[in-house]
Amino acid sequence: MGKAMKKLLTILGISIITAGISFQATASDEVVSQEQEIIEKKEFYEIFIKDHKFTPETFTVPAGEKIKLIIHNQDPTPEEFESHDFNREKIISGNKKATIFIGPLKAGKYHYFGEFNMDTANGYIIAE
Repeated sequence: MGKAMKKLLTILGISIITAGISFQATASDEVVSQEQEIIEKKEFYEIFIKDHKFTPETFTVPAGEKIKLIIHNQDPTPEEFESHDFNREKIISGNKKATIFIGPLKAGKYHYFGEFNMDTANGYIIAE
């Protein structure tokens, strides 16, 4: 193999390695941007009470925003939605719904519970 051919293969090899490094950087940048989810503000957030449990048990909201919660009690019995963390309590009759406004919340984790079924009805709102 001549000098010119070796030089060409060396240049080609360096180009391929450089392209591979560039691709890895781009791919890892995409993964990082996917992991940094943007917490999108919704018009309202829904919580369902069924079998004396909250669904979702935990969800995320944007910090610093006023939040509208719509709580649907799908049980035939009443439940008291309560939180000492964001200072709210509301009795929701069976098969009814209630609207509660909270916030703006600082970044953190906020506990809520059903006072009539404290063993099973627990959840968290995470503000980010």
